[in-house]
Parts: sequence; C-alpha cells; structure tokens
Amino acid sequence: MDSSATPGMPMRSRAGAAYRFDPGALCLELLTTGGPGAFRRYEVLHAPADLAAWAQRSRLDPTPRLEVSEAELADARVLRDALFRVATARAQDRPLALEDLGAINAFAVRSPMAPVIGPAGERSWAGPASGAELLATVARDAVDLLTGPFAHRIRVCSAEDCFLVYADTSRPGRRRWCSMEHCGNRHKVRALRARRAEEG
Repeated sequence: MDSSATPGMPMRSRAGAAYRFDPGALCLELLTTGGPGAFRRYEVLHAPADLAAWAQRSRLDPTPRLEVSEAELADARVLRDALFRVATARAQDRPLALEDLGAINAFAVRSPMAPVIGPAGERSWAGPASGAELLATVARDAVDLLTGPFAHRIRVCSAEDCFLVYADTSRPGRRRWCSMEHCGNRHKVRALRARRAEEG
C-alpha cells in the first residue's frame, strides 16, 4: 500500500474545524469523496478536476499529473461505491458481495500508474497518468488491503454519527476513532460532562 511521510486526508467537521483523518490505506482515502445510497449527499466527485484534486490530497507520493475523462470520473464513483460496501461489510463481519468484489477486481487487472526514477534519483510517475491508471492503482491497493495482514482490522469509526472507514495499522490494534482530534475528542468531552453531571 502506498504511503507518504505525512499520511492523512485533510477534513472538516460539521462545525468547520479542520482535522486530519488517516484511513491507513490509499483505497480507503477514496471513500472520503462520497458513497452509495444515503452517502451520495457527500459527493465531491462532480468533474474530472475533482478526482485530480483528490489525488493531490491523497497519500500518493509524489502527486501524479493526471488527465481524467468524464467516463473515468464515472468509473471512479463505481469503484468507490464498491469499495465502500466491501470495506464496510468487512468491518462488520458480513459477507462480501461478489458483484462488488468483481468491480474491484475489474479495475485491479488494468494497467496501474508506473513509478519511475527521475534524473536526480527522485521517485516520479511515468505520465501524465490517465484516470484509468489511477483507478487501477487504487484497486490494487484495495486487493493488498483486503487480502493482507490488516484485513481483519478494517473498522468504522465508533462515533454513532460518523461513518468513516479505516484500517487500524497501530501496533496494539485498539484504534476506535476516525481521528483523536475529532471523534476521539468529542467522546472525551461527552464522557467528562457525563461524569460531572453524575458528581453534581
């Protein structure tokens, strides 16, 4: 799975507070762009430039130069929604839908973005890359996650009103929140208020 020096997607709470959410894998970062069903209201992939903007915020390092078509943007939503259902089912120990696994696999068998070494020894991407190559890279990351050592650690945030999905890559494996800055802090504040109310 790809990772950068400072993983985590920049996010904003409903109140507008900024925080970082590290889902632990590139493929799970795509789930921050919306989702199927009721999560459609959070959709941010409206134009090809939106997918390129997501890639810039993601853990892909360095940021790839992308040329994304409308059809590839539609494909991104298909892959994301399949990933959302599979990751959520995995987190809840439910059977994985064969249709969704088939969709992920169909993207994974395509040609991914190709890493290359630049003239100064730096990592780069052969490119510009297409949206299809980006989605193949994301899908292969999903295969790595879902068949790897953290597959049993895919979780949904424990906050009742948060549905962010992450892979708990911490050594103890006891992560409960999307972010300690956000839902973890809200939980601590609520617990403190409850204790004070009991004591009062």
